Amino acid sequence: MGVRKKLSAEKRNEATKQLAFAKLKGCPTSPRKMRLVADQVRGVEVEKALQILKFSPKDASKNLEKLLLSAIANWQAKNEDASIEGAGLIVKQVFVDGGSMVKRLRTAPQGRAHRIRKRSNHITLILGNLESKTNN
Repeated sequence: MGVRKKLSAEKRNEATKQLAFAKLKGCPTSPRKMRLVADQVRGVEVEKALQILKFSPKDASKNLEKLLLSAIANWQAKNEDASIEGAGLIVKQVFVDGGSMVKRLRTAPQGRAHRIRKRSNHITLILGNLESKTNN
């Protein structure tokens, strides 16, 4: 391996050590409803984001809160020697993508049928340091 490749690999490893992410696939909530909750915590510090999600009346906030706790645990596994309070973690990015759709038929008047689409979504949550937000 060349010197340049080795240096870039080390730099990439340092950058990914500061990041932590978690994914939730097939969450049985429509993506539109989940995006409303995800927009509230994007760019917010982790402690404040947990409080927002805990006291939010939306049902989607429960799944997002569990995902945020999972991302924090993933960050702790990468950085065993650091503390969460001193790290200044923020919710750097949240993606909510559409998942698979379960299609059903509901009876309608005069012998017709209406299609019901039960939507699901995929969520990706990325945590970063406060310093890395200012650099990007």
